[in-house]
Amino acid sequence: MDTFVQLTVSGLSTGMIYALAAVGFVVIYKASSVINFAQGELLLFGTYLIFFSVVQLGLHWSAGVIVALVVAVGIGLLIERVVLRPLIGEPIISMIMVTIGLASVLRAVVNGIWGTLPRTFPSFLPEGEIMLGSAVVAADRVFAIPLALVVVSALGWFFRYTRDGIAMRAIADDQQAALSMGISIPRVFAVAWGLAAASAAIGGIMLGNIVGVSQNVSAIGLRVFPVVILGGLDSIAGAVIGGAVIGLLEVYAGGYLGHGLNLVVPYVVLILMLMVRPYGLFGKEIIERV
Repeated sequence: MDTFVQLTVSGLSTGMIYALAAVGFVVIYKASSVINFAQGELLLFGTYLIFFSVVQLGLHWSAGVIVALVVAVGIGLLIERVVLRPLIGEPIISMIMVTIGLASVLRAVVNGIWGTLPRTFPSFLPEGEIMLGSAVVAADRVFAIPLALVVVSALGWFFRYTRDGIAMRAIADDQQAALSMGISIPRVFAVAWGLAAASAAIGGIMLGNIVGVSQNVSAIGLRVFPVVILGGLDSIAGAVIGGAVIGLLEVYAGGYLGHGLNLVVPYVVLILMLMVRPYGLFGKEIIERV
């Protein structure tokens, strides 16, 4: 039973970090229908930004987080303005291919600035251990769960109640109708990329706190695809549920079955979902009649 509790806490904390990365993916998809293959590299950049702010600049954690978020948002806005805005009106596949190239560029920038050696930095989340019944679990993983849920809930509130959030939902439903109502598509795209970069940076901050800073962080981006396929490409709630499910399946498979099955299970789920319910558990089903 203790092992089950420990694995569950570990799976949920990892799953919530997946959810933060997936929310950024969903935000961009809802605004522009673009599948962003650079989301893992945005997560990597956020991890190194907090390392730079706290360790290299010597800022307090609170100031370091603010600096990291501001820079991450600036990077998101720069990417949208310089790389993607000129492609508005072009086939979606063009934007998707650009994000693949962008992933390589961001990784190369990180390598060029900080090198490839793993780094560590002072803990942001509480350290030590917590007793849950008779099970001993890491405190940082316990606190990562509600923190991630707060951030995702704030993004959900943004979509539902703010002007820009409503504009994103309108564009997702019908881009031409939204344009005819005076909604600025370039502005909405910029907000979407800024939010995606910010959510990835927050996920990177928590991930760096738990596992350290290294190039392996970008591999988390690969887990975004099973998460969003399971939850739905256009659903923030689905990103949370999908992240929790994938995170739990990974740790249960690794803890009880072993043999590297934790690396395979997410993609088995992805394939099954595409075969059975390709729009995900909470995604919008699109039916086209000809």
